[in-house]
Amino acid sequence: MHCSRTLRILAVSMRIALAQFNPTVGDFAGNSRRMLDLAAQAKSRGAHLAIFSELALCGYPPLDLVERPAFLERNQRELEILAGEITLPSIVGYVGHAQDNTGKSAANCAALIGHGKIQFVQRKMLLPTYDVFDESRYFQPAHTQHVLQFGEEKLGITICEDVWNDKQFWAHPLYARDPVAELVEKGANIIINVSSSPYQLGKHGLRLAMLCSIAVHHRRPIIFVNQVGGNDSLVFDGCSAAITAQGELVARARSFEEDLVLFDTQTNQGEIHPVIEDELEAAYRALVCGTADYVRKCGFKKVLIGLSGGIDSAVVAAIAVEALGAENVLGVAMPGPYSSEGSLRDARQLAQNLRINFLTLPITPVFDAYRAALAPAFDARSGHTPADATEENIQARVRGNFLMALSNKFGALLVTTGNKSELAVGYCTLYGDMAGGLSVISDVPKTMVYELAKMINAGREVIPTETLLKPPSAELRPNQTDRDSLPPYDVLDRILKFYLQDLESPEEIAANHGLPLDLVRDIARRVDRSEYKRQQAAVGLKITSKAFGIGRKVPIAQAFQAGSARPVAEAIAPENVEAGIAPPKSS
Repeated sequence: MHCSRTLRILAVSMRIALAQFNPTVGDFAGNSRRMLDLAAQAKSRGAHLAIFSELALCGYPPLDLVERPAFLERNQRELEILAGEITLPSIVGYVGHAQDNTGKSAANCAALIGHGKIQFVQRKMLLPTYDVFDESRYFQPAHTQHVLQFGEEKLGITICEDVWNDKQFWAHPLYARDPVAELVEKGANIIINVSSSPYQLGKHGLRLAMLCSIAVHHRRPIIFVNQVGGNDSLVFDGCSAAITAQGELVARARSFEEDLVLFDTQTNQGEIHPVIEDELEAAYRALVCGTADYVRKCGFKKVLIGLSGGIDSAVVAAIAVEALGAENVLGVAMPGPYSSEGSLRDARQLAQNLRINFLTLPITPVFDAYRAALAPAFDARSGHTPADATEENIQARVRGNFLMALSNKFGALLVTTGNKSELAVGYCTLYGDMAGGLSVISDVPKTMVYELAKMINAGREVIPTETLLKPPSAELRPNQTDRDSLPPYDVLDRILKFYLQDLESPEEIAANHGLPLDLVRDIARRVDRSEYKRQQAAVGLKITSKAFGIGRKVPIAQAFQAGSARPVAEAIAPENVEAGIAPPKSS
């Protein structure tokens, strides 16, 4: 729709509001109310135009909701209603109709609305299909772009990926076309980018460097407005910004918070709000933000956590308290036959430090009942056999049953506590410590868990010192430690990064980083053989460039071994699949 490409304003100096807010997918009424409120605030502060993020009206990512005709129609209807009610001309992201009949009925759109109607529509040209993105599945790309005359300015509107293909910045651009360059050629003197750019470690600096490079190369200011908040596994950091044609940052919104900042196109003056520069602190804030929004947007108010006295559950509990408040967190200790007094003491002390409610539910009587009930079946099939991973898994599943019962009874979301290192190699138990609705640290390597714990303790001792000092253990058999089954976590985490994020083969990892080839191959095999567990795991919050979840699509039933010299028959030989190669961990 380009029936009206000109909207005149009286002022020569134009002030643009970067309206950064936290939408909920499918909450059209709530999202519209928030946009009306922010537009009114922007107008009261003298803004002539407000800019909202990509798909702000419906929330991002809507995924298969886009395939529902009713969802598409609701987008259009709500946009028309919003255009009639909004008090300030605004650029709003929404799901619109495709331009022609190519099998895709929808397009990822940004519209200028104001004075009671839709003034201008631009569709997204570059549709990413990598990592967590699958937009070609849903949308038809734009064939062309148009410049929007707004007052004295000629605006080039781009949507997220449209600015991620600058050949001056990227050594290997992904697309043949460059929407920014095309808009500049058509006369645009300001580039606007509405985005839903998810957070990951290191991305804030990279994104800002890219935007500055584009601004300098094309000698045009760039206004970038990003979504903020958590939606399912994705967390959006905001950090909306305005950058001058000289590459100077002159306006910036906060990290992980809703915000409203103004930028003057004539004076190049704007408001710069603080953002989180430290990577570890940003990761912590992302986890807090993702936890708070997942719980709230799924309709819960409270969570419960199994507290083992270990580092993982301690960090998760601290994040939950920061996200939801101590009054909304319940900690549950479930000592078993091999639990140490120190672990129970540490769990209780953590609960006291965090001021959360605390329950102790011993599992030994139920565990003994399980063993007694199963003994005839075990003995009948194989005779008397010593305890092994089977009994360890039973302990973990008793705990999972206890926690799920409390979740059902109290209406609280069960939060799991497994980290990325354990999940990668299957050092976890299906329907045991993996039971729950949200996996807060499933994309946090074990070494980073310790770093987060130290940061949490920077002001006062929240996590007991003994928890940080003792060797990590599942405590599912006498004197057990994680080192019985895994290499040191600093070694394991290095191998996992090279294998999962950098996609190096075991041979490359061993040669490039001085690690034993047999060890690397063993870890890679554990990763590959544990896929069936991970695809049954709770939703996890993504903070690295490659997380387990929607951004990593790997078949379960497969025989490929990256760089393995083993014959296929050996690579897929039967094993104790329930234990996931390594004995499982409880909580």
